[in-house]
Amino acid sequence: MADEVEIRKTLSEGAARQLANATKTRAQWGGITPRWLVSFLSWTPVEAGIFRLNRVREQADAATDVECSPPRDREPDLPETFVDYVDTPREYFLKAVTTVLDVQTRVSDLYSRPFDQIQEQLRLLIEKVKERQEGELINNAEYGLLASAAPSQKIKTRKGAPTPDDLDELLTKVWKEPGFFLAHPRAIAAFGRECTRRGVPPPTVTLFGAPFVTWRGVPLVPTDKLKIEAGPNGAEKTDILLIRTGEKKQGVVGLFQPGVPGEVGPSLSVRFMGINRKAIASYLISLYCSLAVLTEDALAVLEGVELGRYHEYA
Repeated sequence: MADEVEIRKTLSEGAARQLANATKTRAQWGGITPRWLVSFLSWTPVEAGIFRLNRVREQADAATDVECSPPRDREPDLPETFVDYVDTPREYFLKAVTTVLDVQTRVSDLYSRPFDQIQEQLRLLIEKVKERQEGELINNAEYGLLASAAPSQKIKTRKGAPTPDDLDELLTKVWKEPGFFLAHPRAIAAFGRECTRRGVPPPTVTLFGAPFVTWRGVPLVPTDKLKIEAGPNGAEKTDILLIRTGEKKQGVVGLFQPGVPGEVGPSLSVRFMGINRKAIASYLISLYCSLAVLTEDALAVLEGVELGRYHEYA
C-alpha cells in the first residue's frame, strides 16, 4: 500500500521564506588585518614625491673635534673643525600600489540595494591595496625594512627559538629610544613560550585600544607580512625587527604625499576613468608611499627565528 501523503495544516517554513527579507551583511574578507605597522610608524609628508636624506660624513677622529675648557694657567689653541655632509645623499621616490576596478554598469544600476555595488567593490579593493602597502613597507627590495637594515644591525638567534636573551641583544642595537618590535604572530607566540619556560611571562600593554605583548617595556607588534621560510632542516624560520621611529629621533619614517588628485585618504587616490563602449566603468585606485631609515641604528633585525619549538611541563 502506498504511503499516505501527509496533509499539512500550516504554512511550511520553505514557503514562508519566499516572502521574507534576509538580513544581509557587507562582503566579508578574512584577509583584512589591523596593519599595525602603518599606525606605529611616523609619517613625513613629501613634496613632488621626493625625499632627500642628508647625512653627516662620519670621520674617524670626530671625538677630537670638541674639547673641554683648558686649565686656567694654559692658553692652547682651540680646535678648528666643521661638520661635513655626504656629497651625494640618497633620494627616495614614492612608489605606487595601484589597481583598476571594472564594473558593468548594468550590475551597478540594478543590484545596488541595499549596498552600492561600486562602493563595496572600491572598499574591498582599497583594503587589498592597503594590505599590499604594508607588505611593501617590509619586503620591498628597494626601500623595505628588511632591505634597509645595515649588515652591522643584523644578528642571529643563539639557539634558534627567540629567547629573552635574543631580544635583549636586539635592544643593544637600537638602544636609543626603541619604539617597537615587529614580528609575525607565530614568532610572538614562540617568544612567549620561551618566556613561559623561564618563568618570566611577558607583560601586556594596551595601545590603540588593543593589547600587545611587551619585552622590557617595548611592545611586540604583530604582522603577517613578515615571511616564514623553511630552513635546511625543514624548520620554519622568520625575522624579528626592532624599530625606532620618528624624524626627531632620527628613526624610521614612512613617506607620503598629501593632496594627490582624487584623494580619499593620506596619499590614497580613487579616480573615475570613464565608461567604454561595452558599458564597463573603470576606476583607478592608487596608494603612494615609501619608507626611509634616517640613521643605521634606528633599525635592527634578529634573523633565523625558529617557530616550531615547544616544551613539556611537569
